[in-house]
Amino acid sequence: MAKILIADDHPMVRAGLRQFLEDEHSVTQIGEAGSGKETLDQLRSGDWDLIILDINMPDRGGLDILQHVRAGYPHVKILVVSAFPERQFAINVLKAGGGGYLPKESAAEELLKAIRTVLQGRRYVTPNMAELMVAELDADNDKPLHRRLSEREFQIFCKLAAGHTVSAIADELCLSVKTVSTYRTRVLEKMSLVSNADMTTYALRNELIQ
Repeated sequence: MAKILIADDHPMVRAGLRQFLEDEHSVTQIGEAGSGKETLDQLRSGDWDLIILDINMPDRGGLDILQHVRAGYPHVKILVVSAFPERQFAINVLKAGGGGYLPKESAAEELLKAIRTVLQGRRYVTPNMAELMVAELDADNDKPLHRRLSEREFQIFCKLAAGHTVSAIADELCLSVKTVSTYRTRVLEKMSLVSNADMTTYALRNELIQ
């Protein structure tokens, strides 16, 4: 028996997932959230077993939400279902404690398999992602520059690339401005970039932001 929260900013996506889950007898409760704030509000007011989470939320990034859940609600499992390519975000999701990453174009049968796997406390990796991970082991030096970043560095990199200021990021993540500035310096050094504009160009080119 499972209680599942659907966190996605597109009503049609939520409706489609809800309809799919309503046919699954093991699901006893389905909730919806259309923003990061609504997701966190639902977490505080309900006892959820699994969150089906989109990366691209309007007010707070999916990775931010994921880290918040892992820190405050460690019993809640997370399956990220996103339109972003697996090669860009899947490993970062797994590093951050997510239970799995599934592209939105996946078949319904694969979504159900992923949900069951994550609810059992195991990680779900698609066959395509498994191949990418094996290829990385064979060619570690050829991996994208952003894969050199730690999870927190990557989180801040995405925010800077999207145009967020250092002070805004500090407020959102409850960090000092000095700490965020230090992370920014590390990101620039690790990726051999010079400015925030370079980060934005790189992120757009690699489909890390929209």
